[in-house]
Amino acid sequence: MILYICKLFLCFITFAFLGWILEVLYGLYKLKKFVNRGFLIGPLCPIYGVSCVLLYLLFSPVKNPIVLFILSAIFCSIVEYLVSSILERVFNVRWWDYNDMKFNINGRICLEMAIPFGLLGLLSVYYLVPFTLKTISTMPNNYIYIFAIILFTLFLIDEIVSIFFTSKFEKKDDEKDNTIEVKRYIKKSLLKK
Repeated sequence: MILYICKLFLCFITFAFLGWILEVLYGLYKLKKFVNRGFLIGPLCPIYGVSCVLLYLLFSPVKNPIVLFILSAIFCSIVEYLVSSILERVFNVRWWDYNDMKFNINGRICLEMAIPFGLLGLLSVYYLVPFTLKTISTMPNNYIYIFAIILFTLFLIDEIVSIFFTSKFEKKDDEKDNTIEVKRYIKKSLLKK
């Protein structure tokens, strides 16, 4: 059981990293500059890792791709809405804002993003997560434990440092997506320390 949890954690880290890459590429496309997207200081967007692993655990028995697409789009939209609400309530900061897009709910989720999430859900459940778990399973068990412990420690440190600095950030009233300002503030604060 512990070995399986370690494999799932390594899978989570893999997809959190791949999600961060997607977010950075999207930022490069949209803003024409690098933005370290996501809540953490490091190169991880946990919302992607959590979503991919949970989609796999919950929906891998679903064989109909249309049903899986719809379930993935709905599930990821719910996760995105909840994470946005929690982060804003706890830190008074927004990491994304869809108010300028059609069919959005409180700027937290929108139809335009639900469609790619449905497609990513299909890929994750049918191909990416099984492939990643299979690849991880080829490693000796001791390596899996060691990698899981090291990556969990780094992830935990990143969480603590990110929470500490983000909790000290003071939002300006006129901004909706505060990612760039938060990251700039954290970078300045870390350099001072």
